Amino acid sequence: MNAPLRRLPEAAPSLWKLDDIVRDLRLAREQWRAAQHRPLESGCREFPSREALREIVDKLCGALFPMRLGPPDLQQGPGEDFYVGHTLDSALRSLLDQVRLELTHVSRHDPEVDAATIETDAVAIVRQFAAALPGIRIVLDSDVEAAYRGDPAARSVDEIVLCYPGTLAIIHHRLAHRLYRLGVPLLARIVAELAHSATGIDIHPGARIGKSFFIDHGTGVVIGETAVIGDRVRLYQAVTLGAKRFNVDADGSLEKGAPRHPIVEDDVVIYAGATILGRVTIGHGSSIGGNVWLTHSIPPGSFLTQAVSRNEVLEGGGGI
Repeated sequence: MNAPLRRLPEAAPSLWKLDDIVRDLRLAREQWRAAQHRPLESGCREFPSREALREIVDKLCGALFPMRLGPPDLQQGPGEDFYVGHTLDSALRSLLDQVRLELTHVSRHDPEVDAATIETDAVAIVRQFAAALPGIRIVLDSDVEAAYRGDPAARSVDEIVLCYPGTLAIIHHRLAHRLYRLGVPLLARIVAELAHSATGIDIHPGARIGKSFFIDHGTGVVIGETAVIGDRVRLYQAVTLGAKRFNVDADGSLEKGAPRHPIVEDDVVIYAGATILGRVTIGHGSSIGGNVWLTHSIPPGSFLTQAVSRNEVLEGGGGI
């Protein structure tokens, strides 16, 4: 005896009125694109991808520190160079795709920039970035050594690379800053925000930071776009190097890129919770105590505390 035929269930009506929501979201997108003078149907991706850049940075970290941030089965020897070369080639090809996207987006209103120009510029940017990687590794080594020297809890330089959020943030920053200087600020900002999300340390890729830089603990550190930091500087958690005010132009719009963040000279220590605002200069060899609020420049060798707001020039630039 044949089994009775089972009726297929009828499609349940949407509980969410999805057709209406999808339509209204499409209308919202179209209104936004029209207001931004963007084509409604470009036929291709318009912006770089955060996920693609996350993979690129992971590969670059592995290529920079293969035995510590590379694959777990990697061994020293010929295989190490093969891994570095293969990983770099993959990362740089992917980076080229993302650079093309940013340059294409920036040039959308410039009829004089064609696809051939964008391709030439994109290749040149990635070549320059690739050539800078050995120098970036050397500066990062100075950062790792500064962290090891500056933290009595650190048992090895390898622990610094593997475990310290400040080191992860500065690796991202060194890469992001190079992209920023090469003319792809959106890619640079995405790379910086990947580190911000992972560590709670917010460093704008435009900030210029010297060698042997150490952020201890790190959560809540903020370093603004036009900050300039010298060599052998140490920051603790929740330090802010920010802007005091924002200049506006004749139309009332904020001026972009004007110097508005602190200059921190060599061999400065800034302790937890300190806030330094405006285009002020912290003289070399100074120490800024915890929770200090500072909006004026101080001379070299200064010792500034919250309890007694003072400038004290110490013999030989000594500090806390």
